[in-house]
Amino acid sequence: MTILLSVSVAILAGLLMTRISRLAKLPNVTAYLVSGVLIGPFFLGALGIDYLGFTSFAQVEALELASDIALGFIAFSIGSEFRLAELKAIGKQTFVVGVFQALTATLFVDVALIVFHTMRPDVLTTAQAITLGAIATATAPAATLMVVRQYKAKGPLTNLLLPVVALDDAVGLIVFAVSFGIAKTLVTGNMDMVSILVNPIVEIVCSLSLGALMGWLLTQLEKLFNSNTNRLNMTIAFVFLTVALSMAEFHIGPVTIGFSSLLVCMMLGTVFCNCCPLSGDLMYLADKWSSPVLALFFVLCGAELDLSVFASGTIVLIGVVYILARSAGKYLGARASAKATHCSPEICKYLGVTLLPQAGVALGMCTTAMQLGEQGALIRNITLFAVLIYELVGPLMTKMALTAAGDIQPKSEEITTRRQRKLAVAAAHDDVAGRMDALKQADRKAEAVAAAQYKDRRKTKAS
Repeated sequence: MTILLSVSVAILAGLLMTRISRLAKLPNVTAYLVSGVLIGPFFLGALGIDYLGFTSFAQVEALELASDIALGFIAFSIGSEFRLAELKAIGKQTFVVGVFQALTATLFVDVALIVFHTMRPDVLTTAQAITLGAIATATAPAATLMVVRQYKAKGPLTNLLLPVVALDDAVGLIVFAVSFGIAKTLVTGNMDMVSILVNPIVEIVCSLSLGALMGWLLTQLEKLFNSNTNRLNMTIAFVFLTVALSMAEFHIGPVTIGFSSLLVCMMLGTVFCNCCPLSGDLMYLADKWSSPVLALFFVLCGAELDLSVFASGTIVLIGVVYILARSAGKYLGARASAKATHCSPEICKYLGVTLLPQAGVALGMCTTAMQLGEQGALIRNITLFAVLIYELVGPLMTKMALTAAGDIQPKSEEITTRRQRKLAVAAAHDDVAGRMDALKQADRKAEAVAAAQYKDRRKTKAS
């Protein structure tokens, strides 16, 4: 009962907040995040009133499964953007831009924070600086996809953006593994080449292999059904199954065999959409089905944001340096690589702005960074501060960039006029229906009065 009430409160709060954010023309994802913050443990939840919000992180963590499922569907949808026909046209641009902007963000953050370390070695260590630099590679695919869906963005920038965001995960895994391995060496003094090089490569290869296998199986099993409803059920079941399998982890000697759920589900979507001729219709239906799950996911993301990070001036200062350095790296890296691969001026100018949102992948990385002990706590708080700022501002900037690039088109005057006409006709219909009801009621009253008068006359004659 408690979990169901928490789910309903979270979704309803997010939906109601979209009505308020609509007045300010903010994306729905921002409304979901803000509503999550409001009903989270650090705002209304702090009042301790049950069912008004999440009174503790334990209540938020109890719904972690919903977040895992939402990320699976997000990755599945983004994977569908890797269609071979489109990759032939933008494959080189996707690879160059995806790798270069991620590495540039890491370089900028590393340099900025190492300079900060030389000025205040008592506050920030080199290990913390290079770990935060690795976390800077990550871009939030969820927020970007939600903005694209809500405004039905379509165009050259969107076509390049989604594959680049997907590639970020693979690049981020490698960069973080190498940087974090070096950070652990600086802290402990033990060099571990398996953790630095072998484990991340194994994870990527295993993730892509598992996703490809699941995508092929899904394509074969879809052939057994003729109804789109049954095919949709099969697709949803496979996303659930793929997310579950990606949680597995085991060891072979010193090597860890693990999977990235984002990479696995992306490959599932890629293979499925390139092999199944009906994938377009099924992806559309799956997106509709997963809409409330994604709303819940973003509300939970907002509820997880720890507002107490604002209480520390040190964290705020380092967080501001991190945000400025990462934003500059993402923008300049995307602009330079897009220009080098002969992208259009609109892509060169606006692509970097759309890569600023940061959330789930970065939070996963900072959780791993907690292995550094006390130094990991500072990394986590700085990442939380940056995610809070990026998630609230990033979706709006993504919307503005896509609009400026022409990928989000304002509603035409014809559509607006047609909608106004429909509303006017509906209002007129309601008005006519109301008048007819009033006339019917008046007729009933008149008939009742006439019947009463007739009875009175009969009584008078009888007497």
